[in-house]
Amino acid sequence: MKFFPRLTAIAAATAAVLGSAGAAFAALGHPVPWQMDLQDAATPVMADISSFHTFLLWVIAAISVFVLALLVIVIVRFNARSNPSPSRTTHNTPIEIIWTIVPVVILAVIAVPSFRLLFLELDVPKPDLTIKATGKQWFWSYSYPDNGNFEFDSLMVAESDLKPGQPRLLTADNEMVVPVNKVVHVLVTGADVIHSFTVPSFGIRIDAIPGRVNETWFKATVEGMFYGQCSELCGKDHSFMPIAVRVVKESDFSAWVEGAKKKYAGVESVPPNTLAAATSLSATTGPAVTTALPRQ
Repeated sequence: MKFFPRLTAIAAATAAVLGSAGAAFAALGHPVPWQMDLQDAATPVMADISSFHTFLLWVIAAISVFVLALLVIVIVRFNARSNPSPSRTTHNTPIEIIWTIVPVVILAVIAVPSFRLLFLELDVPKPDLTIKATGKQWFWSYSYPDNGNFEFDSLMVAESDLKPGQPRLLTADNEMVVPVNKVVHVLVTGADVIHSFTVPSFGIRIDAIPGRVNETWFKATVEGMFYGQCSELCGKDHSFMPIAVRVVKESDFSAWVEGAKKKYAGVESVPPNTLAAATSLSATTGPAVTTALPRQ
């Protein structure tokens, strides 16, 4: 008899935990504690990914309920007490046809939107802006070939240097800046080992492979800060390799480009591994490392 009060207590505790999560079921641009869903979409591609995810969730739930119902029926109707003389039937042609055709139909229903989404992600439309992202141990370098071909490095800000509102392990000293409602073509490569360029709210994730240039794209429809991380194990400081993207109005982007041309003129990106150990130390104990070196 003590089972039901305990079950009630567990249910109440679970409800309290979920209730304390409040609006943390999803967030735009960054993860939140107790998050139980995908980050809110900031691009059309991510909106389609979220819709497809919800569709699959309903399909999986329906299949799970159906299988559970079959198990309950078998347990109740065909146990030794209820059915002391079991049937010796071994084949049933109609049922065998059904359990062959129905899964095929379900997979076909899933495949159509799946392939449509895949083509949407891979078919890069005419870009308004091209950015090259290079993964290094353990930071990112960004170059803007369409806007003067300047380049800069982006390193994680140490926890001791964070300002109010800046997320831990996600804030970078130099952010990638892009204009809102513009198609951004991203060229991704690696300088040392395989990395992965991932921004969840944009619905993009693509490997950065040394000696190879991959491409992806996004069109942010919302202004603000959006965060991601390297999603491929790339060494001991893999978790200290954030991606920070600031989406701004086109006029603000133009002003930023003019300032960036002056700020990063005459500097060159840090060679891979030059600051790897120093970056790791800075991320945990001290201020961020200088991210650009003067040309020799």
